[in-house]
Amino acid sequence: MSKESLTSLLYIKHPIIMAPMFLVSNTKMVIEGMKCGIAGCIPALNYRTLEELKAAIQELKAAKVEGGSFGFNLIVNKSNVKYKEQLRILCEEKVDFILTSLGSPAETIQEAHKVGIKVFCDVTDLSFAKKVESLGADALVAVNNQAGGHRGNISPKELIEELNEKTSLPVISAGGVGNKQDLDKMLGYGAVGVSVGSPFIASIESGVSDEYKQACVQYGAKDIVMTERISGTPCTVINTPYVQKVGTRQSWLERILNKNKSLKKWVKMVRFYIGMKATEKAATQVTYKTVWVAGPSIEDTNAILPVKDIVAKFIN
Repeated sequence: MSKESLTSLLYIKHPIIMAPMFLVSNTKMVIEGMKCGIAGCIPALNYRTLEELKAAIQELKAAKVEGGSFGFNLIVNKSNVKYKEQLRILCEEKVDFILTSLGSPAETIQEAHKVGIKVFCDVTDLSFAKKVESLGADALVAVNNQAGGHRGNISPKELIEELNEKTSLPVISAGGVGNKQDLDKMLGYGAVGVSVGSPFIASIESGVSDEYKQACVQYGAKDIVMTERISGTPCTVINTPYVQKVGTRQSWLERILNKNKSLKKWVKMVRFYIGMKATEKAATQVTYKTVWVAGPSIEDTNAILPVKDIVAKFIN
């Protein structure tokens, strides 16, 4: 069954989304990406206030060029207390697309479709893919076991092929793309496009510290480990000396609290908040407590480059 391509869905030249990355993604990066003919996506949570979010959208709308596209990522579960207001702003300003994560996208799909905004949904397996398909999602973002941050457990090939076979939605592959050969491989498996994050951390336009960028150059795929110590959910990070020191498993107290059904939800919310604050500090300041989120695709990051040169690695 033929499925609509990513280039057709978003009116872009190349089947690439610059993935939303907490604290990393910004308007400068997305604007440069749009100039290169790709789409860019920013987490709504990167903006502390609704006014800042609205200003960012308006900046992107003013800078948009033919062949480029922009969207925002929404965390749609209870950990994001700003969700409903963020959704309202995105719909009022009519962004090109919304990418949902970590919860039910039902309300987002309903409200976004009223104003003609496409909604893509992060999924890690077939069961959730079928749910968002029934809700009317426009495409699936298949988060595989090579993704950075909160990744899935299934290989890119297996996940893409299963979602293609058993759903009617276009599949955008997320994870494991560091060069053009990787991109072509995902398209060969049946993806209509890819979502690429970690290779853009070490971009000149990225707002994180030079030390974070240099770590993406210095370290490689073998240095990526999973930790439960950031958000309570397994997350990939660079295995710095600090990460080695504190370990990657939850503490005994966290494990006990997470087994308590009445407390589990609140523990997760607190852990998520504390983890995001720690990640924010590590991304923008140099301390001995360096926890840098990244995926194995930093293997192909050999220098700090402008976004346009990173995009060129995927399309030339």
